[in-house]
Amino acid sequence: MTDQADHANDQIDLFLPYLADLDLRDQREMMERPFFSLSKSKRLKPIDYTSPDGRTWVHVSANPNYGMATIWDADILIYCASVLNDMKERRANEIPRVLRVMPYDILRSIGRPVSGRSYALLGAALDRLQSTTIKTNIRAEHRREATFSWLDSWSQIVDEKTDRSRGISLALSNWFYEGVLMAGGVLSIDRAYFDITGGRERWLYRVARKHAGGAGEAGFSIAMPTLFEKSGAEGQYRRFKFEVAAIVRENALPGYDLAFAEAASSPEPLLHIVRRTERFGADKLRKPTARTLPRAPSPQGARKSAIAADEPQGYLTDETLAHLREHYRGWDFHALHAEFRAWINGREERAPDRYQSAFIGYVRRYHEKNRHQLKGY
Repeated sequence: MTDQADHANDQIDLFLPYLADLDLRDQREMMERPFFSLSKSKRLKPIDYTSPDGRTWVHVSANPNYGMATIWDADILIYCASVLNDMKERRANEIPRVLRVMPYDILRSIGRPVSGRSYALLGAALDRLQSTTIKTNIRAEHRREATFSWLDSWSQIVDEKTDRSRGISLALSNWFYEGVLMAGGVLSIDRAYFDITGGRERWLYRVARKHAGGAGEAGFSIAMPTLFEKSGAEGQYRRFKFEVAAIVRENALPGYDLAFAEAASSPEPLLHIVRRTERFGADKLRKPTARTLPRAPSPQGARKSAIAADEPQGYLTDETLAHLREHYRGWDFHALHAEFRAWINGREERAPDRYQSAFIGYVRRYHEKNRHQLKGY
């Protein structure tokens, strides 16, 4: 295990400076099947799922000491998938299956507070990811089934001379690792996903992103009984339907609208999901082009950016983030955005007419004042 960790260290150290602004990716096959508990309470009851056509099945069993891995634990896998995908896109010579990372980077990237309790909860989540056992015929190829845990192992890395922590080593399962790196293996997700508090809401977002994300204006519909089976949720269908109805009424999933529709051949309704592109720029899910990228603002003209006059308010678009990464690389733009929002919320008159341009100007001024702290300056 030590040799593997050392090898991972050689690979991952080259990547650490870019973790602050990581593009989030989720493994596609994990997004629609019932691989995780949707409850924060300890679950020991197995998940048994078979697709309506009988071709795909998943069985998830929990270790009685730790319980089943939860959908919140899956945030760690989203982080790992994002790291691997970024290395793939940068064409790294070797992409390690054993990652050595700092707990601080994981917590910041998945929107968790950095505290002693958060570190303890992170360790418990890693235990569940390692001890939960999955059997499935998804990507089993010539075998009848694949059996794995999300993590083959994990360990603390400690400097022998100083006895200080040097991070943690995560040995990813082959099934997960190969699934991330295969062609089309990941989908981008909105960073607002980490702000979703409910387990069913989180799972519904992943279903929406997987199915409705590329379904166009018509959206995607699924029968409620089928949705119940795909969730792996404990309890009765009636309770599940009641809770989903509450989520539909609130209609607060990032980037997607939910509504019930009548089914032609069943008294049970369909859940209809449509992507809401006009409100969430991050869900446009396209690579910026020369036409969509704002021009680099000059010190005198930041507010005359080439972004359209009806700039989205309250969040960062793909175009804005792409522009910032090109011109001011090295900063945690989401942390700066939180500071920017706190500043404009301090006084009503600070609310900008051109939100994206104003934030670009904010980052430019911050960069000019603090760029001496970046390596290479």
